[in-house]
Amino acid sequence: MVVGTPTSLKDNFSRYFQFILLLLASGAIYPLLYLRQNFEVSILEVFNITITELGSYYSLLGVMYMVCYLPSGWLADRVSPRLLITFSMAATGGLGLVFASIPSTEVLPYIFLGWGIAAGLTFWASLIKGVKMLAGKGQQGRFFGILDGGRGLVEAVLATIAIAIFAYSVESNGETTKVALQQVIHMYSYSCLALAVVIFLFFKNNDDVEETKKAKAEGSLWTNLKFLASIPEMWLVAAIIFCGYQLFWATYSFSAYLQESYEITAVTAGFITVAKLWMRPIGGIGAGFLGDKFRNENILAISLLGSSIGLLAMVLLPQLQSITFVLIIVLLIGVLTYAIRGLYWAILDDCDIPMSVTGLAVGVISLIAYTPDIFLPMLNGYLAERYEGLTVYNLYFGYIAIVGILGSFACLKLKKMNDAKQGA
Repeated sequence: MVVGTPTSLKDNFSRYFQFILLLLASGAIYPLLYLRQNFEVSILEVFNITITELGSYYSLLGVMYMVCYLPSGWLADRVSPRLLITFSMAATGGLGLVFASIPSTEVLPYIFLGWGIAAGLTFWASLIKGVKMLAGKGQQGRFFGILDGGRGLVEAVLATIAIAIFAYSVESNGETTKVALQQVIHMYSYSCLALAVVIFLFFKNNDDVEETKKAKAEGSLWTNLKFLASIPEMWLVAAIIFCGYQLFWATYSFSAYLQESYEITAVTAGFITVAKLWMRPIGGIGAGFLGDKFRNENILAISLLGSSIGLLAMVLLPQLQSITFVLIIVLLIGVLTYAIRGLYWAILDDCDIPMSVTGLAVGVISLIAYTPDIFLPMLNGYLAERYEGLTVYNLYFGYIAIVGILGSFACLKLKKMNDAKQGA
């Protein structure tokens, strides 16, 4: 892996080629795990489960993420990204094929646990550290923005294909929802398996060897953890990602919300949420370049506040029958939440963390920042059991909007700390 600013055309090509491989992998692995974003109602029907049961499976996935984040960071500092990411893609795709067989509810928890290991233990920290190394100083915003925007483009292409497959199967061929959903799952699974082969054959990481040796030589895990704990900016980064990630989680419920509140079909809701996915390249890449020019903290604060206002608009404004208005709100929130995702790892660069423990830092931050993977599905299920109709979504979206506003204040605090550090 070519680190930082390239010294030749060959190095430049190699750096971007490695980056594209990471981008493709990150864009293909998660849509299968979060298939509910576009097909939640169909999943509930085909698997004959309740939304509470589905929420419990995603809570299991979140628990596995939490368990794996710290060792994931440790692994990323010591094991080849090529091997880690190849395993992740192969395991995710293989479990997807099992998922496509529509197994019993006794098997489903084990599939989600396996996905948690594949996407948490061996993938996440390796991905973030790899991009941070490739970007170098002064380009963190655009690289992480392009990563999230680019992976969003991959997800949007795959989701468009998935919706087209589903719609063609149900509306043109007269297939059952079960058959259509199986075809969608197969498409996602084989995409992951194909990328596993490509990454194993073509991903090179020779320049990681020295960093790996250095990580093994420098101190114990406990010593490194104590060092990271002494960096206050790192904890603010964790808080900002914690807030921003919940705003993104809110978008997973848009499909079901639209079907219930506006009584539209699953296909129509799917097309609207897929249109939102196409906002990801705009939000992620645009915010990345803006962040490098106007400071990442400023763009993050604006995006957190704007997406929170968008959610509050969905909650507080009286329901309108205009699907155009709904589409505008959904797309606006989409652009801003993707801007947040594109930038919140870029602010890690200001924490002055040595590269030899960057993977561990990613693991520590993720352990805190991604706890919504555990409690938000449970919160959603809790509200669904105790309230009816739009009240569930109003409470859910309202809570997340408040958290997003707090995140914007955390961004301003981080900016103030960084300014004070530079002034000293």
